[in-house]
Amino acid sequence: MVDTKREIERKYEATPETRLPDLSGVAGVAAVADRGTAELDAVYYDTADLRLAAASITLRRRTGGDDAGWHLKLPVAPGVRDEIGAPLSDTLPRALRSLVRARAREAELVPVVRLLSSRRLLHLVGADGELLAEVGRDSVRARRLLGGDHETAWDEIEVELGDYSDPVVLDQAHKKLVKAGLAPSAAPSKLARALAETGFAVPAHRPPDTADAGGRILAHLREHVGALLAYDPGVRRNLPDAVHQMRVSTRRLRSAFRTYRKILDRTVTDPIGEELKWLAGELGVARDQEVLAERLRARIDELPRTLLLGPVRGRLRIWTVAQGSGARRRAVATLDSPRYLALLDSLDALLADPPLLKAASGAPEDVLPRAMVKDFHRLEARIDHALGLPPGPERDLSLHDARKAAKRARYAGEAATPALGRPAKRFAKRMKAVQSVLGDHQDSVVARDTLRNLAIQSHAAGETSFTWGLLYGQEQRSAADRERELPEVWARAADPALRDRLGG
Repeated sequence: MVDTKREIERKYEATPETRLPDLSGVAGVAAVADRGTAELDAVYYDTADLRLAAASITLRRRTGGDDAGWHLKLPVAPGVRDEIGAPLSDTLPRALRSLVRARAREAELVPVVRLLSSRRLLHLVGADGELLAEVGRDSVRARRLLGGDHETAWDEIEVELGDYSDPVVLDQAHKKLVKAGLAPSAAPSKLARALAETGFAVPAHRPPDTADAGGRILAHLREHVGALLAYDPGVRRNLPDAVHQMRVSTRRLRSAFRTYRKILDRTVTDPIGEELKWLAGELGVARDQEVLAERLRARIDELPRTLLLGPVRGRLRIWTVAQGSGARRRAVATLDSPRYLALLDSLDALLADPPLLKAASGAPEDVLPRAMVKDFHRLEARIDHALGLPPGPERDLSLHDARKAAKRARYAGEAATPALGRPAKRFAKRMKAVQSVLGDHQDSVVARDTLRNLAIQSHAAGETSFTWGLLYGQEQRSAADRERELPEVWARAADPALRDRLGG
């Protein structure tokens, strides 16, 4: 059993002599309640090479206070973390171990630092008794547990927003604290400070030099490997859009390997690309079900009640649950597989020792446009082939192939935008427009297959299949609309001036 809450807080430097200012004047605060002093004992866990700390993740076992137990904190934004808690036990709960597996992999999680904190706690309470914020006055002693016994101590003040409070409370408390002479803490967390002051060297990734084409593409790859790892816990927690975003990262990486093959050695990237394709496919089962279910629900919501004949919503709900539960189990099993962990190791190795080719040393404005234009011509050939076919399954398949080529061209432009600026951004935008039209067309093709199956199930159960047939007809019309729209969207994307501005 785990619990999750969003932690939004700010930290301030303090000394033993620091006194808290009166915070009763903060907007909405009706009372400041002194909750007394608690003695907290926290042991922080990490791999021996501090992989969690390098990703700004903290994992601890804490006793004392009102929330004794295991706590895993995952970064969301500066000053914002998701805290996942589990009951106190002698061993690390399996659910929390799973959430850091992409970072730790098969490495053992061991105690690295122990923090003893004496915390005086104040509650800022609203007129209705609701908790607006917690203010902690902490005296901290930290001792290194791994590879030495160095110690350090400091004082700090921490202000954490209540679960349902307006962040303006933090802003107003900040003004009062700064006016009283307190400075924001330079350390993002107690753990980060403890590691630094007890002699740990937390691994830091030095950004590549983006002056040449190879550096620019390596920066792009590092960004999306980081995104893939960051979305892993979200997929395991079944967070909205996590599967989609993780899948996008796999596709962007694979697309970069294929587009910029003059920069990166294919003998190294092709096998990794195949594994990324496998991962995207396994995650795609869950994502495709999400997209399809959302589309069908929206279609049903748009219909007048008089056209909803039979238990339409109930049957769709049954289908969604049956399809979704299996897809989620498959996604999580994939992330727990040795094959996935081996893929992550391969990506790390590639970034650590990139297989750069001669073109990598060229200027980005010379090398990158040539790769983008090559992707454009690939898309152009697929569009021309598809538009030359009569309506039907073969044309649907060709348009689907064109959609994948449009996505690759778009990703190529987005990867080059930091180096090439507006011309690449405009190129990517036009490619995205083509991809959107073709994507909606493909969604309609998939939806029609599912609607036909739902109609068959309804008929077999003795229900009317009228509504499913009506929705099928709507999807047919939608697909035809997209096919009529495509030539105009493609003409804008194929404007030669768009490619001329790229240079190269």
